[in-house]
Amino acid sequence: MTAETDSPKATYAAAGVSIAAGDEAVEKLKPWAAKATRPEVLGGIGGFAGLFQLKLDRWKEPVLASSTDGVGTKIAVAQALDKHDTVGIDLVAMVVDDLVVCGAEPLFLQDYIAVGRVVPDRIAALVKGIAEGCVLAGCALLGGETAEHPGLMADGDYDISGTGVGVVEASGMLGPDRVRDGDVVIAMGSSGLHSNGFSLARHVLLDIARMPLEGHVEEFGRTLGEEMLEPTRIYAKDCLALASEADVRTFAHITGGGLAANLARVLPEGLRADLDRGTWTPDPVFSLIAQRGRVERAEMEKTFNMGVGMVAVVSPDEVDRALAVLTARHVPAWVLGEVNRAGDASAPRAVLAGDHPRF
Repeated sequence: MTAETDSPKATYAAAGVSIAAGDEAVEKLKPWAAKATRPEVLGGIGGFAGLFQLKLDRWKEPVLASSTDGVGTKIAVAQALDKHDTVGIDLVAMVVDDLVVCGAEPLFLQDYIAVGRVVPDRIAALVKGIAEGCVLAGCALLGGETAEHPGLMADGDYDISGTGVGVVEASGMLGPDRVRDGDVVIAMGSSGLHSNGFSLARHVLLDIARMPLEGHVEEFGRTLGEEMLEPTRIYAKDCLALASEADVRTFAHITGGGLAANLARVLPEGLRADLDRGTWTPDPVFSLIAQRGRVERAEMEKTFNMGVGMVAVVSPDEVDRALAVLTARHVPAWVLGEVNRAGDASAPRAVLAGDHPRF
């Protein structure tokens, strides 16, 4: 017998991929995925493709919208704390709240989970969060993929992303073309950091300030880790309700780039939004990052949402109605500014002025 025939036979499991663990993970996540459904879903989890029957009698000219996103380095906090059941909510929020900006109703989402090694309970926890987010958004979790990457990712590492699809009536699409001089900008409060700026937040709070994730922070009334893992607020249903009851011109989802830059994306040439910092006080987490890292205001405002997670631009006649709708839905909301004619075409389309109280 040769040395070659004496050597162990190579297997997929020996190379680091466990099909059995993958099958176990699928079984564990099925109950959570089943909670995130809609009547249009055909079949269940486990097929080669997710099936969704679009009810065309609901729309005269349906336009499909799609969005893909991830959670970023917030996942590093979840991994450090071994708490994986909330970042899935963040994932859904990042996807569906981009869809709703144009007035699209989120229909379904598919996720992608890349791992160094499949740990069934961890996968189930991730999908639990994704399913909970889909329920909050009113969309179905139509399927997804879990990919094991031994040798490329460490055993405890993972990353998640998702793609969502929504639909909007062509005549009801929101966007820059609807915005008019004199329109009013309404802010919707965030639940904290949401899912952007975590590379800077982690660098300041964990590396520079050396704050432990498990440590209680008086300003937060809870631990640093709990504050950082607070799930992103999902606005999809609130925005759709607002658009159905008030004259909304457009929305802006405040993510990477900050408030001014994201609002500028939905304003037409020739108009600009004048925003007043004095209308709100950013959450304590933003003050802590600014102070501990000596981060300048301009850097803070282009990195973080600063307490504003979504913005609606509405007709000036609809302000009170819009605020009433959001208040009834328990969404913190206030008048942030107004849209005016831009004096200089080269000037920024959204400008923040004044100072935050107590920041």
